[in-house]
Amino acid sequence: MPEDSPGRSPAGDKLDDEDYPAYSMGRAAEILGVTQAFLRSLDNAKLLTPGRSEGGHRRYSRYQLRLAARARELIDQGTALESACRIIILEDQLAEARRINTELQHTHRPSMDGSGPTPG
Repeated sequence: MPEDSPGRSPAGDKLDDEDYPAYSMGRAAEILGVTQAFLRSLDNAKLLTPGRSEGGHRRYSRYQLRLAARARELIDQGTALESACRIIILEDQLAEARRINTELQHTHRPSMDGSGPTPG
């Protein structure tokens, strides 16, 4: 739907955006089943950099909640906080590299009739 369509609302765009900081610290902790101190520890470890409300309160996105959930999973398995954060960062980098690789394969694949770009 185009941005200026009558049925499209800016709030809907924000709710669809996985990077929009929609969740307060309390709500994020509740969703994840963790303490607010755990979320602060992920911030201190530089795994998450939450947004801030006008009042300065931490706000988390769905993407950040997924990272925090993964951190909790690793820590619950006995992984140290710093190690868990490093693993998550590497997993995230690998996923992004794979996404870019797939995208490049699709955009640079020669066509079947031979009229596409030639490797070189």
